[in-house]
Amino acid sequence: MANPTADWERVGGQYYRKVKLYDAVFDQDLELENYIIAASLYGGAIALYRDEEKLHSYRASQSSKSSIDIYSCAGKLVRRINWDKGSIRGLGWSEDEKLLVITQDGTVRCYYDLQGDFTQFSLGNGAEKHGVKACRFWSSGFVALLSNNHLISVPHYLEPRPKLLAVPPDDLVHSWSVIPPAYTNSRSVEVLLAIGQTIYVVDSTEAEDRMLPNGPFNHISVSPDGLSVTLYTEDGKVWVITSDFQSKRGEYESKAKTIPKDVQWCGNDSVVLAWEDEVHLFGPNGAVLKYYYDGWVHLLADFDGVRLITNDVCEFLQKVPEATEEVFRLGSTSPASVLLDAVDQLEKKSPKADDNIKLIRTNLPEAVDTCVQAAGQEYDTHWQKQLLKAASFGKSILDLYDSDDFVDMCETLRVLNAVRDYRIGLPLSYDQYQRLTPERLIQRLINRHEYLLAIRVSEYLRLPTNKIYVHWASQKVRNSTSDEDTICNTVVNKLSNRRGISFEVIARAAYDEGRSHLATELLNHESRAGKQVPLLLSMEEDEIALDKAIQSGDTDLIFFVLLHLKRKLPLASFFRVLNNRPVATALVESSARAQDTELLKDLYYQDDRRLDGSNLLFSEALAQSAPQTKTDKLKLASKLLTDSKDPTATLQQKSYAEAQQLIRLQDALDRDHDDGYTGLSLNQTLYRLIKSGDGKRAAKIMSDFRVPEKTWWWLRLRALVAKRDWEALEESSKQRKSPIGWEAFFNEVLGAGNTKLAAVFVPKCTALKPQERTEMWVKCGMIGKAGEELFKAKDLEALEALRGKASGSAV
Repeated sequence: MANPTADWERVGGQYYRKVKLYDAVFDQDLELENYIIAASLYGGAIALYRDEEKLHSYRASQSSKSSIDIYSCAGKLVRRINWDKGSIRGLGWSEDEKLLVITQDGTVRCYYDLQGDFTQFSLGNGAEKHGVKACRFWSSGFVALLSNNHLISVPHYLEPRPKLLAVPPDDLVHSWSVIPPAYTNSRSVEVLLAIGQTIYVVDSTEAEDRMLPNGPFNHISVSPDGLSVTLYTEDGKVWVITSDFQSKRGEYESKAKTIPKDVQWCGNDSVVLAWEDEVHLFGPNGAVLKYYYDGWVHLLADFDGVRLITNDVCEFLQKVPEATEEVFRLGSTSPASVLLDAVDQLEKKSPKADDNIKLIRTNLPEAVDTCVQAAGQEYDTHWQKQLLKAASFGKSILDLYDSDDFVDMCETLRVLNAVRDYRIGLPLSYDQYQRLTPERLIQRLINRHEYLLAIRVSEYLRLPTNKIYVHWASQKVRNSTSDEDTICNTVVNKLSNRRGISFEVIARAAYDEGRSHLATELLNHESRAGKQVPLLLSMEEDEIALDKAIQSGDTDLIFFVLLHLKRKLPLASFFRVLNNRPVATALVESSARAQDTELLKDLYYQDDRRLDGSNLLFSEALAQSAPQTKTDKLKLASKLLTDSKDPTATLQQKSYAEAQQLIRLQDALDRDHDDGYTGLSLNQTLYRLIKSGDGKRAAKIMSDFRVPEKTWWWLRLRALVAKRDWEALEESSKQRKSPIGWEAFFNEVLGAGNTKLAAVFVPKCTALKPQERTEMWVKCGMIGKAGEELFKAKDLEALEALRGKASGSAV
C-alpha cells in the first residue's frame, strides 16, 4: 500500500496534501476554459454554464442551445437545465445545495432540488434598468453588482428581501468580494470593492475608503472565517491582511507576467492562485508550493480546503489534519504513531508489539483517541482500517474506555465511503460531514434520486425514512408513463404499511402534474383529514372535501370547508351542497344564528322550515324597540306559517296575533301612563297596572286576553303587597274562597311585615292541619291564638311545648 505521506508537501512549517478524489472526470471534448463553474459547499454538485464572452469551437455532437449542466464531482451528469431566459450574470449555490441563477435584468431563480424545479423573484432597485454586472455568494445570500456600481443585497434565499446598500464611487471596479454577515461586527454583509488604487468597504449605511496604497487590486478573496483578506496587485504581488485592514499577515511575489484567473483560500491558513494550468499555494511564513497540470484547472473552494478540477482529475488540496500528521509524520514518536506500529508488529507476530504498548502505556487513551480521529480524516479505506484496528487494539488493553467515539467513527466512515463512491460523487471530508449533518446528506441523496442508498444510510444511522419514500413516490407519479391506476397501486402497495407517510404530499405532486384522478385516489389513503381537505379544495373536489371533513369529526375543519364553499358558490348552490349533510347544516345554522341571521333565514326558506323561520322573525321582533317594527315582524312571522303543515302552526299564529294585540295595547298604555310598558310581558303589564292603581283596566285586559284566574289572583296579590294596599287586601279576605288558597295571602303579607293583616288569613286556611295553623299564629306573634288552636285540637304535648314560648297573660 502507498505511504500516506507520499502526497504531503511541507509549506512554511505545515504539511499540505493533495488527495485524488476521482479521475476521468469530464469528457476531453469539454473545454473547461470556456465555462463558468460554480460548486456547492461540502463536496456538492458542480454547475457549468458556457461563458458567453468567450468563443468556443463548434461541435456537431453538442447542442447549440444554452444550458446549465449540473455534475457530481466525479463527472456524472445529474441534470441539464435548458436556458433561454437571458444572459446569466451570477451562478452560485446556497449551503443546502440550492442553485442560484441571476440574469442581467435582475431575475433570480432558485433551483431547489437539482431537478429543474425553481422559485423566482426579482431584485428590483434599478436592476432591470441598469443591469446586473456580477454576483458574489455566501452560504445563505448574495450581493449583486449593477453596471452603475450600485449593490443589492439578498441576505436570505428563503425570504428574499432585496436591499440596496450604500452607494460607492462610480469608477471602474477591478475586483470585489463579500464578508458574510456572520463575520462582521454589524451583522450585515460587507462588500469589498477594488476601485482605483484603494479598497472601499460598503455596508448598508456607508461606503468607507480604506486608503490602501499599491492598487489597483485584480483579485480580492476573503478567508472562510472572515478574519483575513487576500489582495492580488497589478504588479503580481499577493497581500494577506486582516479583514479590518489594520495589519498585514504576509506577502508573496508571484513574478507571473499574467494575472491569475482565480484566487481562493485553502482553509484559513493559505491561499491558492490558479493560472490556466498552474497552481500556487502560498502558505504561512511566505512559503510557496507549485502544482502543474496538463489542462485547464478550476478552483472550487470549501471551508477546509480547495477542490482542483480538470477534465482528467478531481483533487482535494488541504492542510494535513493534526491527528493525521501526529500519526504519519516521518520520524513521529507520538503515542498514536507507536500504537499504529504496534498493530503492524502484531500482524507480523513480532514481540515488539508488546514493547511498543509498554512504551506508551500511560498515554494509551490519548493514542486511541488520536487514531480514531486520524481514521476519520483518511480517504483511503486501507488506512482507515489500519487506524481503527490500532484504536481497537489499544482500547482492548485498557481497563476502562468509552467506546462511543470509536463506534460513531466506524458508522461515519461507512457512510462517507458509500457517498464518496464515483457513482454518487459526494467526496465529503470528515469535517464537512460534521457541518453538513447526516440529515442534510440524506436530503442530497434524495435530490439525486439515490433512494436506495438514502434509505440504507437512514436505517444504518437510525433516522426516519418516511421522507425518502414520499419523495420517491412523488417522482413516480410525476414521471411514470404507466396508467394512473397502476401507478396508484404501485405506490400504495409500497407505502401502505409504513408509518409517517404523507399521501397528501404525493397526491399534490400528482395534481401538479395534471393527474387529478390519481391525486384523488391517493388522498383516500391519507389518514389525516386536515391534510386531505385543503388539497381536495384546491382540486375543486368540494363535496368530497366536505364529506372528509365531516367524517373527521373536526368542527374547525368543517367550518373551514363551509367558509370556503360559501365564498365560492352562489347561495342556492351552497344550500344544495348542505342537503343530506345534517352535521354541516347544523354547524351553518349555529354559526349563522350568532353572526348572520339573513343567511339563517335563507337556510330555513330553502329547507321549507317555516316554523323555524317564523321563530327567527319572532326573535327579531322582540329585539326591536319601535312598536310598529315589532308588529311588522310579527305579521311576517304569522304570514310565513299560513300554508305550514306543522300541527303547531295554528297555535303559533294565535300567539303572534296576541303578541301584536299586546304591542298595540302597551303603546296605548305608554301614552296614558308615565311608566313604560313597551317590551313587558302580559303578566308584567298586568302587574304594573295593578300596582299603579289602574285595576279596572287590568281586569279588562285580563278578560280580553283570557288570563287564567289563578294567574290573575297571583298577579293581583303580589302587586297589592308591593303597593302596600292593605285595605284592598283586607277586602279580599272577606271573599268566601280564593283560587290560589289563603295560605299564599298569609305568606305574601307576612313577608311584607304586616303580621296583623296576615293573622286575618289564618282562620281562612281551613285546609291546613291545626299544627300548621299553630305555626302561622306563632309567626304572627299570637301565642294565645296558637294555644287556642291546639286546645281545640286537644294536642296536649304541643300545648306543653308552646307553654315554654309563652309569657305574661298568654301563659
